[in-house]
Amino acid sequence: MLNRRTLLTTAALGSLPLALPEAFAQGRKDALVLGMTLEPPGLDPTANAAAAIGEITLYNVYETLTKIHDDGKVTPLLAESWEVSPDLRTYTFKLRRGVKFHNGEPFNAQAVKFSFDRAGGEKSTNKDKRTYAALSTQIVDDYTVVLINKEIDPNLPFLLGQPTASIMEPKSAPTNATQPVGTGPYTLQNWVKGASLTLTAWPEYRNASSIKIKRATFRFISDSAAQAASVLAGDVDVFTSIGTRTVAQFRNNPQFQVLLRGSRAKTILAINSKHKPLDDVRVRRAILAAIDRKAVIAGAADGFGVPIGSHYVPGAEGYVDTTAVNPFDPEKARKLLAEAGVKTPLELTMTLPPPPYARQGGEVIAAMLAKVGIVAKLQNVEWAQWLSGTYGGGHNYDLTIVSHVEPFDLDNYTKPDYYWGYKSQAFDGIYNKLVSTGNPAERAKLLGDAQRLLAEDAANGFLYQPQFPSVAKKGVKGLWTAVPIFCNDLSAMSW
Repeated sequence: MLNRRTLLTTAALGSLPLALPEAFAQGRKDALVLGMTLEPPGLDPTANAAAAIGEITLYNVYETLTKIHDDGKVTPLLAESWEVSPDLRTYTFKLRRGVKFHNGEPFNAQAVKFSFDRAGGEKSTNKDKRTYAALSTQIVDDYTVVLINKEIDPNLPFLLGQPTASIMEPKSAPTNATQPVGTGPYTLQNWVKGASLTLTAWPEYRNASSIKIKRATFRFISDSAAQAASVLAGDVDVFTSIGTRTVAQFRNNPQFQVLLRGSRAKTILAINSKHKPLDDVRVRRAILAAIDRKAVIAGAADGFGVPIGSHYVPGAEGYVDTTAVNPFDPEKARKLLAEAGVKTPLELTMTLPPPPYARQGGEVIAAMLAKVGIVAKLQNVEWAQWLSGTYGGGHNYDLTIVSHVEPFDLDNYTKPDYYWGYKSQAFDGIYNKLVSTGNPAERAKLLGDAQRLLAEDAANGFLYQPQFPSVAKKGVKGLWTAVPIFCNDLSAMSW
């Protein structure tokens, strides 16, 4: 899901003793220190929605049948090849031979079936559970797997390259959150909670000789100023998705490279439709009418964003511009609240996770809402609290700000128990038709219908498509220049 750029604790510059091994490594061209805003809550991307898990583990610790590249193209990884039936429902994968897991167990068709059956099973906590529940995994032989999809999804090879599709070794799966076992080129060396995590190259990896970075340390620094200071001091070599307010100081510095990476992320003001009076569409529309998206982009993302009007972004298949459905109109917001019988001031709680875009955006939006009679009480929480109390079963919030980073996540609006509580038979009908047709023109039309309905229902406060700036030392190579998914592919990096 989530931004997932959405993560956690401060490991700022005061943690210098912990940073000493990393600083020592700066002279080595086989070591790299990467900065991240958020710390993952665990290391099993198939069991937890936090995007930071995949940022560390995908293609590094765990591998998938397919591999997504920064240009969005998909190539084989644990699969050598695949064939698709004419009706787009049956995929036959030929698996790579001679691959083993870190614990010595062989990779084979049984591991693939276990992983996908587990991901779609009744007890699954995989955020893409619906995708895997629709798959029937059949073993032809040890190195041939057939996937039969109940739904038509031309994007399945892409989805099978995401963190949630990581192939797990059956015996190690219960402990992968703390002791990850995969087939990738790196293994976990140590994890200092609240500060850093280190991966080391696995000498038995099938392509071990091609791996240039032998040791990679991820440092978790949530404060924007501390992020910039860590790079300027030389303690961090690469900071992915650095705080937007820090970028200007690196632009004309010849010691660094700045990458502005486009994404499929959607930054939204999520609205809990299960809480009154937010269950009234007029109140939700009033909230949207009170918000000036361009001002939010300027204040929360320092201009690094494009306005959106639904849960979809420019450049995606079938995109339609819905920003005019709920335009900025404070007077209309006041009228809608009156129509809904809401007495102002209306007090709501806005729960904000740690990332700067959420905290900064919350202040901007709260000031806008105040002008139409809505008092948004800001409640700052750590990532673990957000996951359990807001996103998790508690759904204990009125409003929250988060970036949903998955490219294909409209299906979340078909889940009435999802954290925003949206429920619409009309939307379910559109989505069911969407996953039942492989006709490109019909799919585009249905995608447009889905976007328009979410906008008309004011299902959430759709704000902007963010751009994620990254800063790195000049000599670092192999960094992604776009963000189709969140990933730090260490196997491609070098000095």
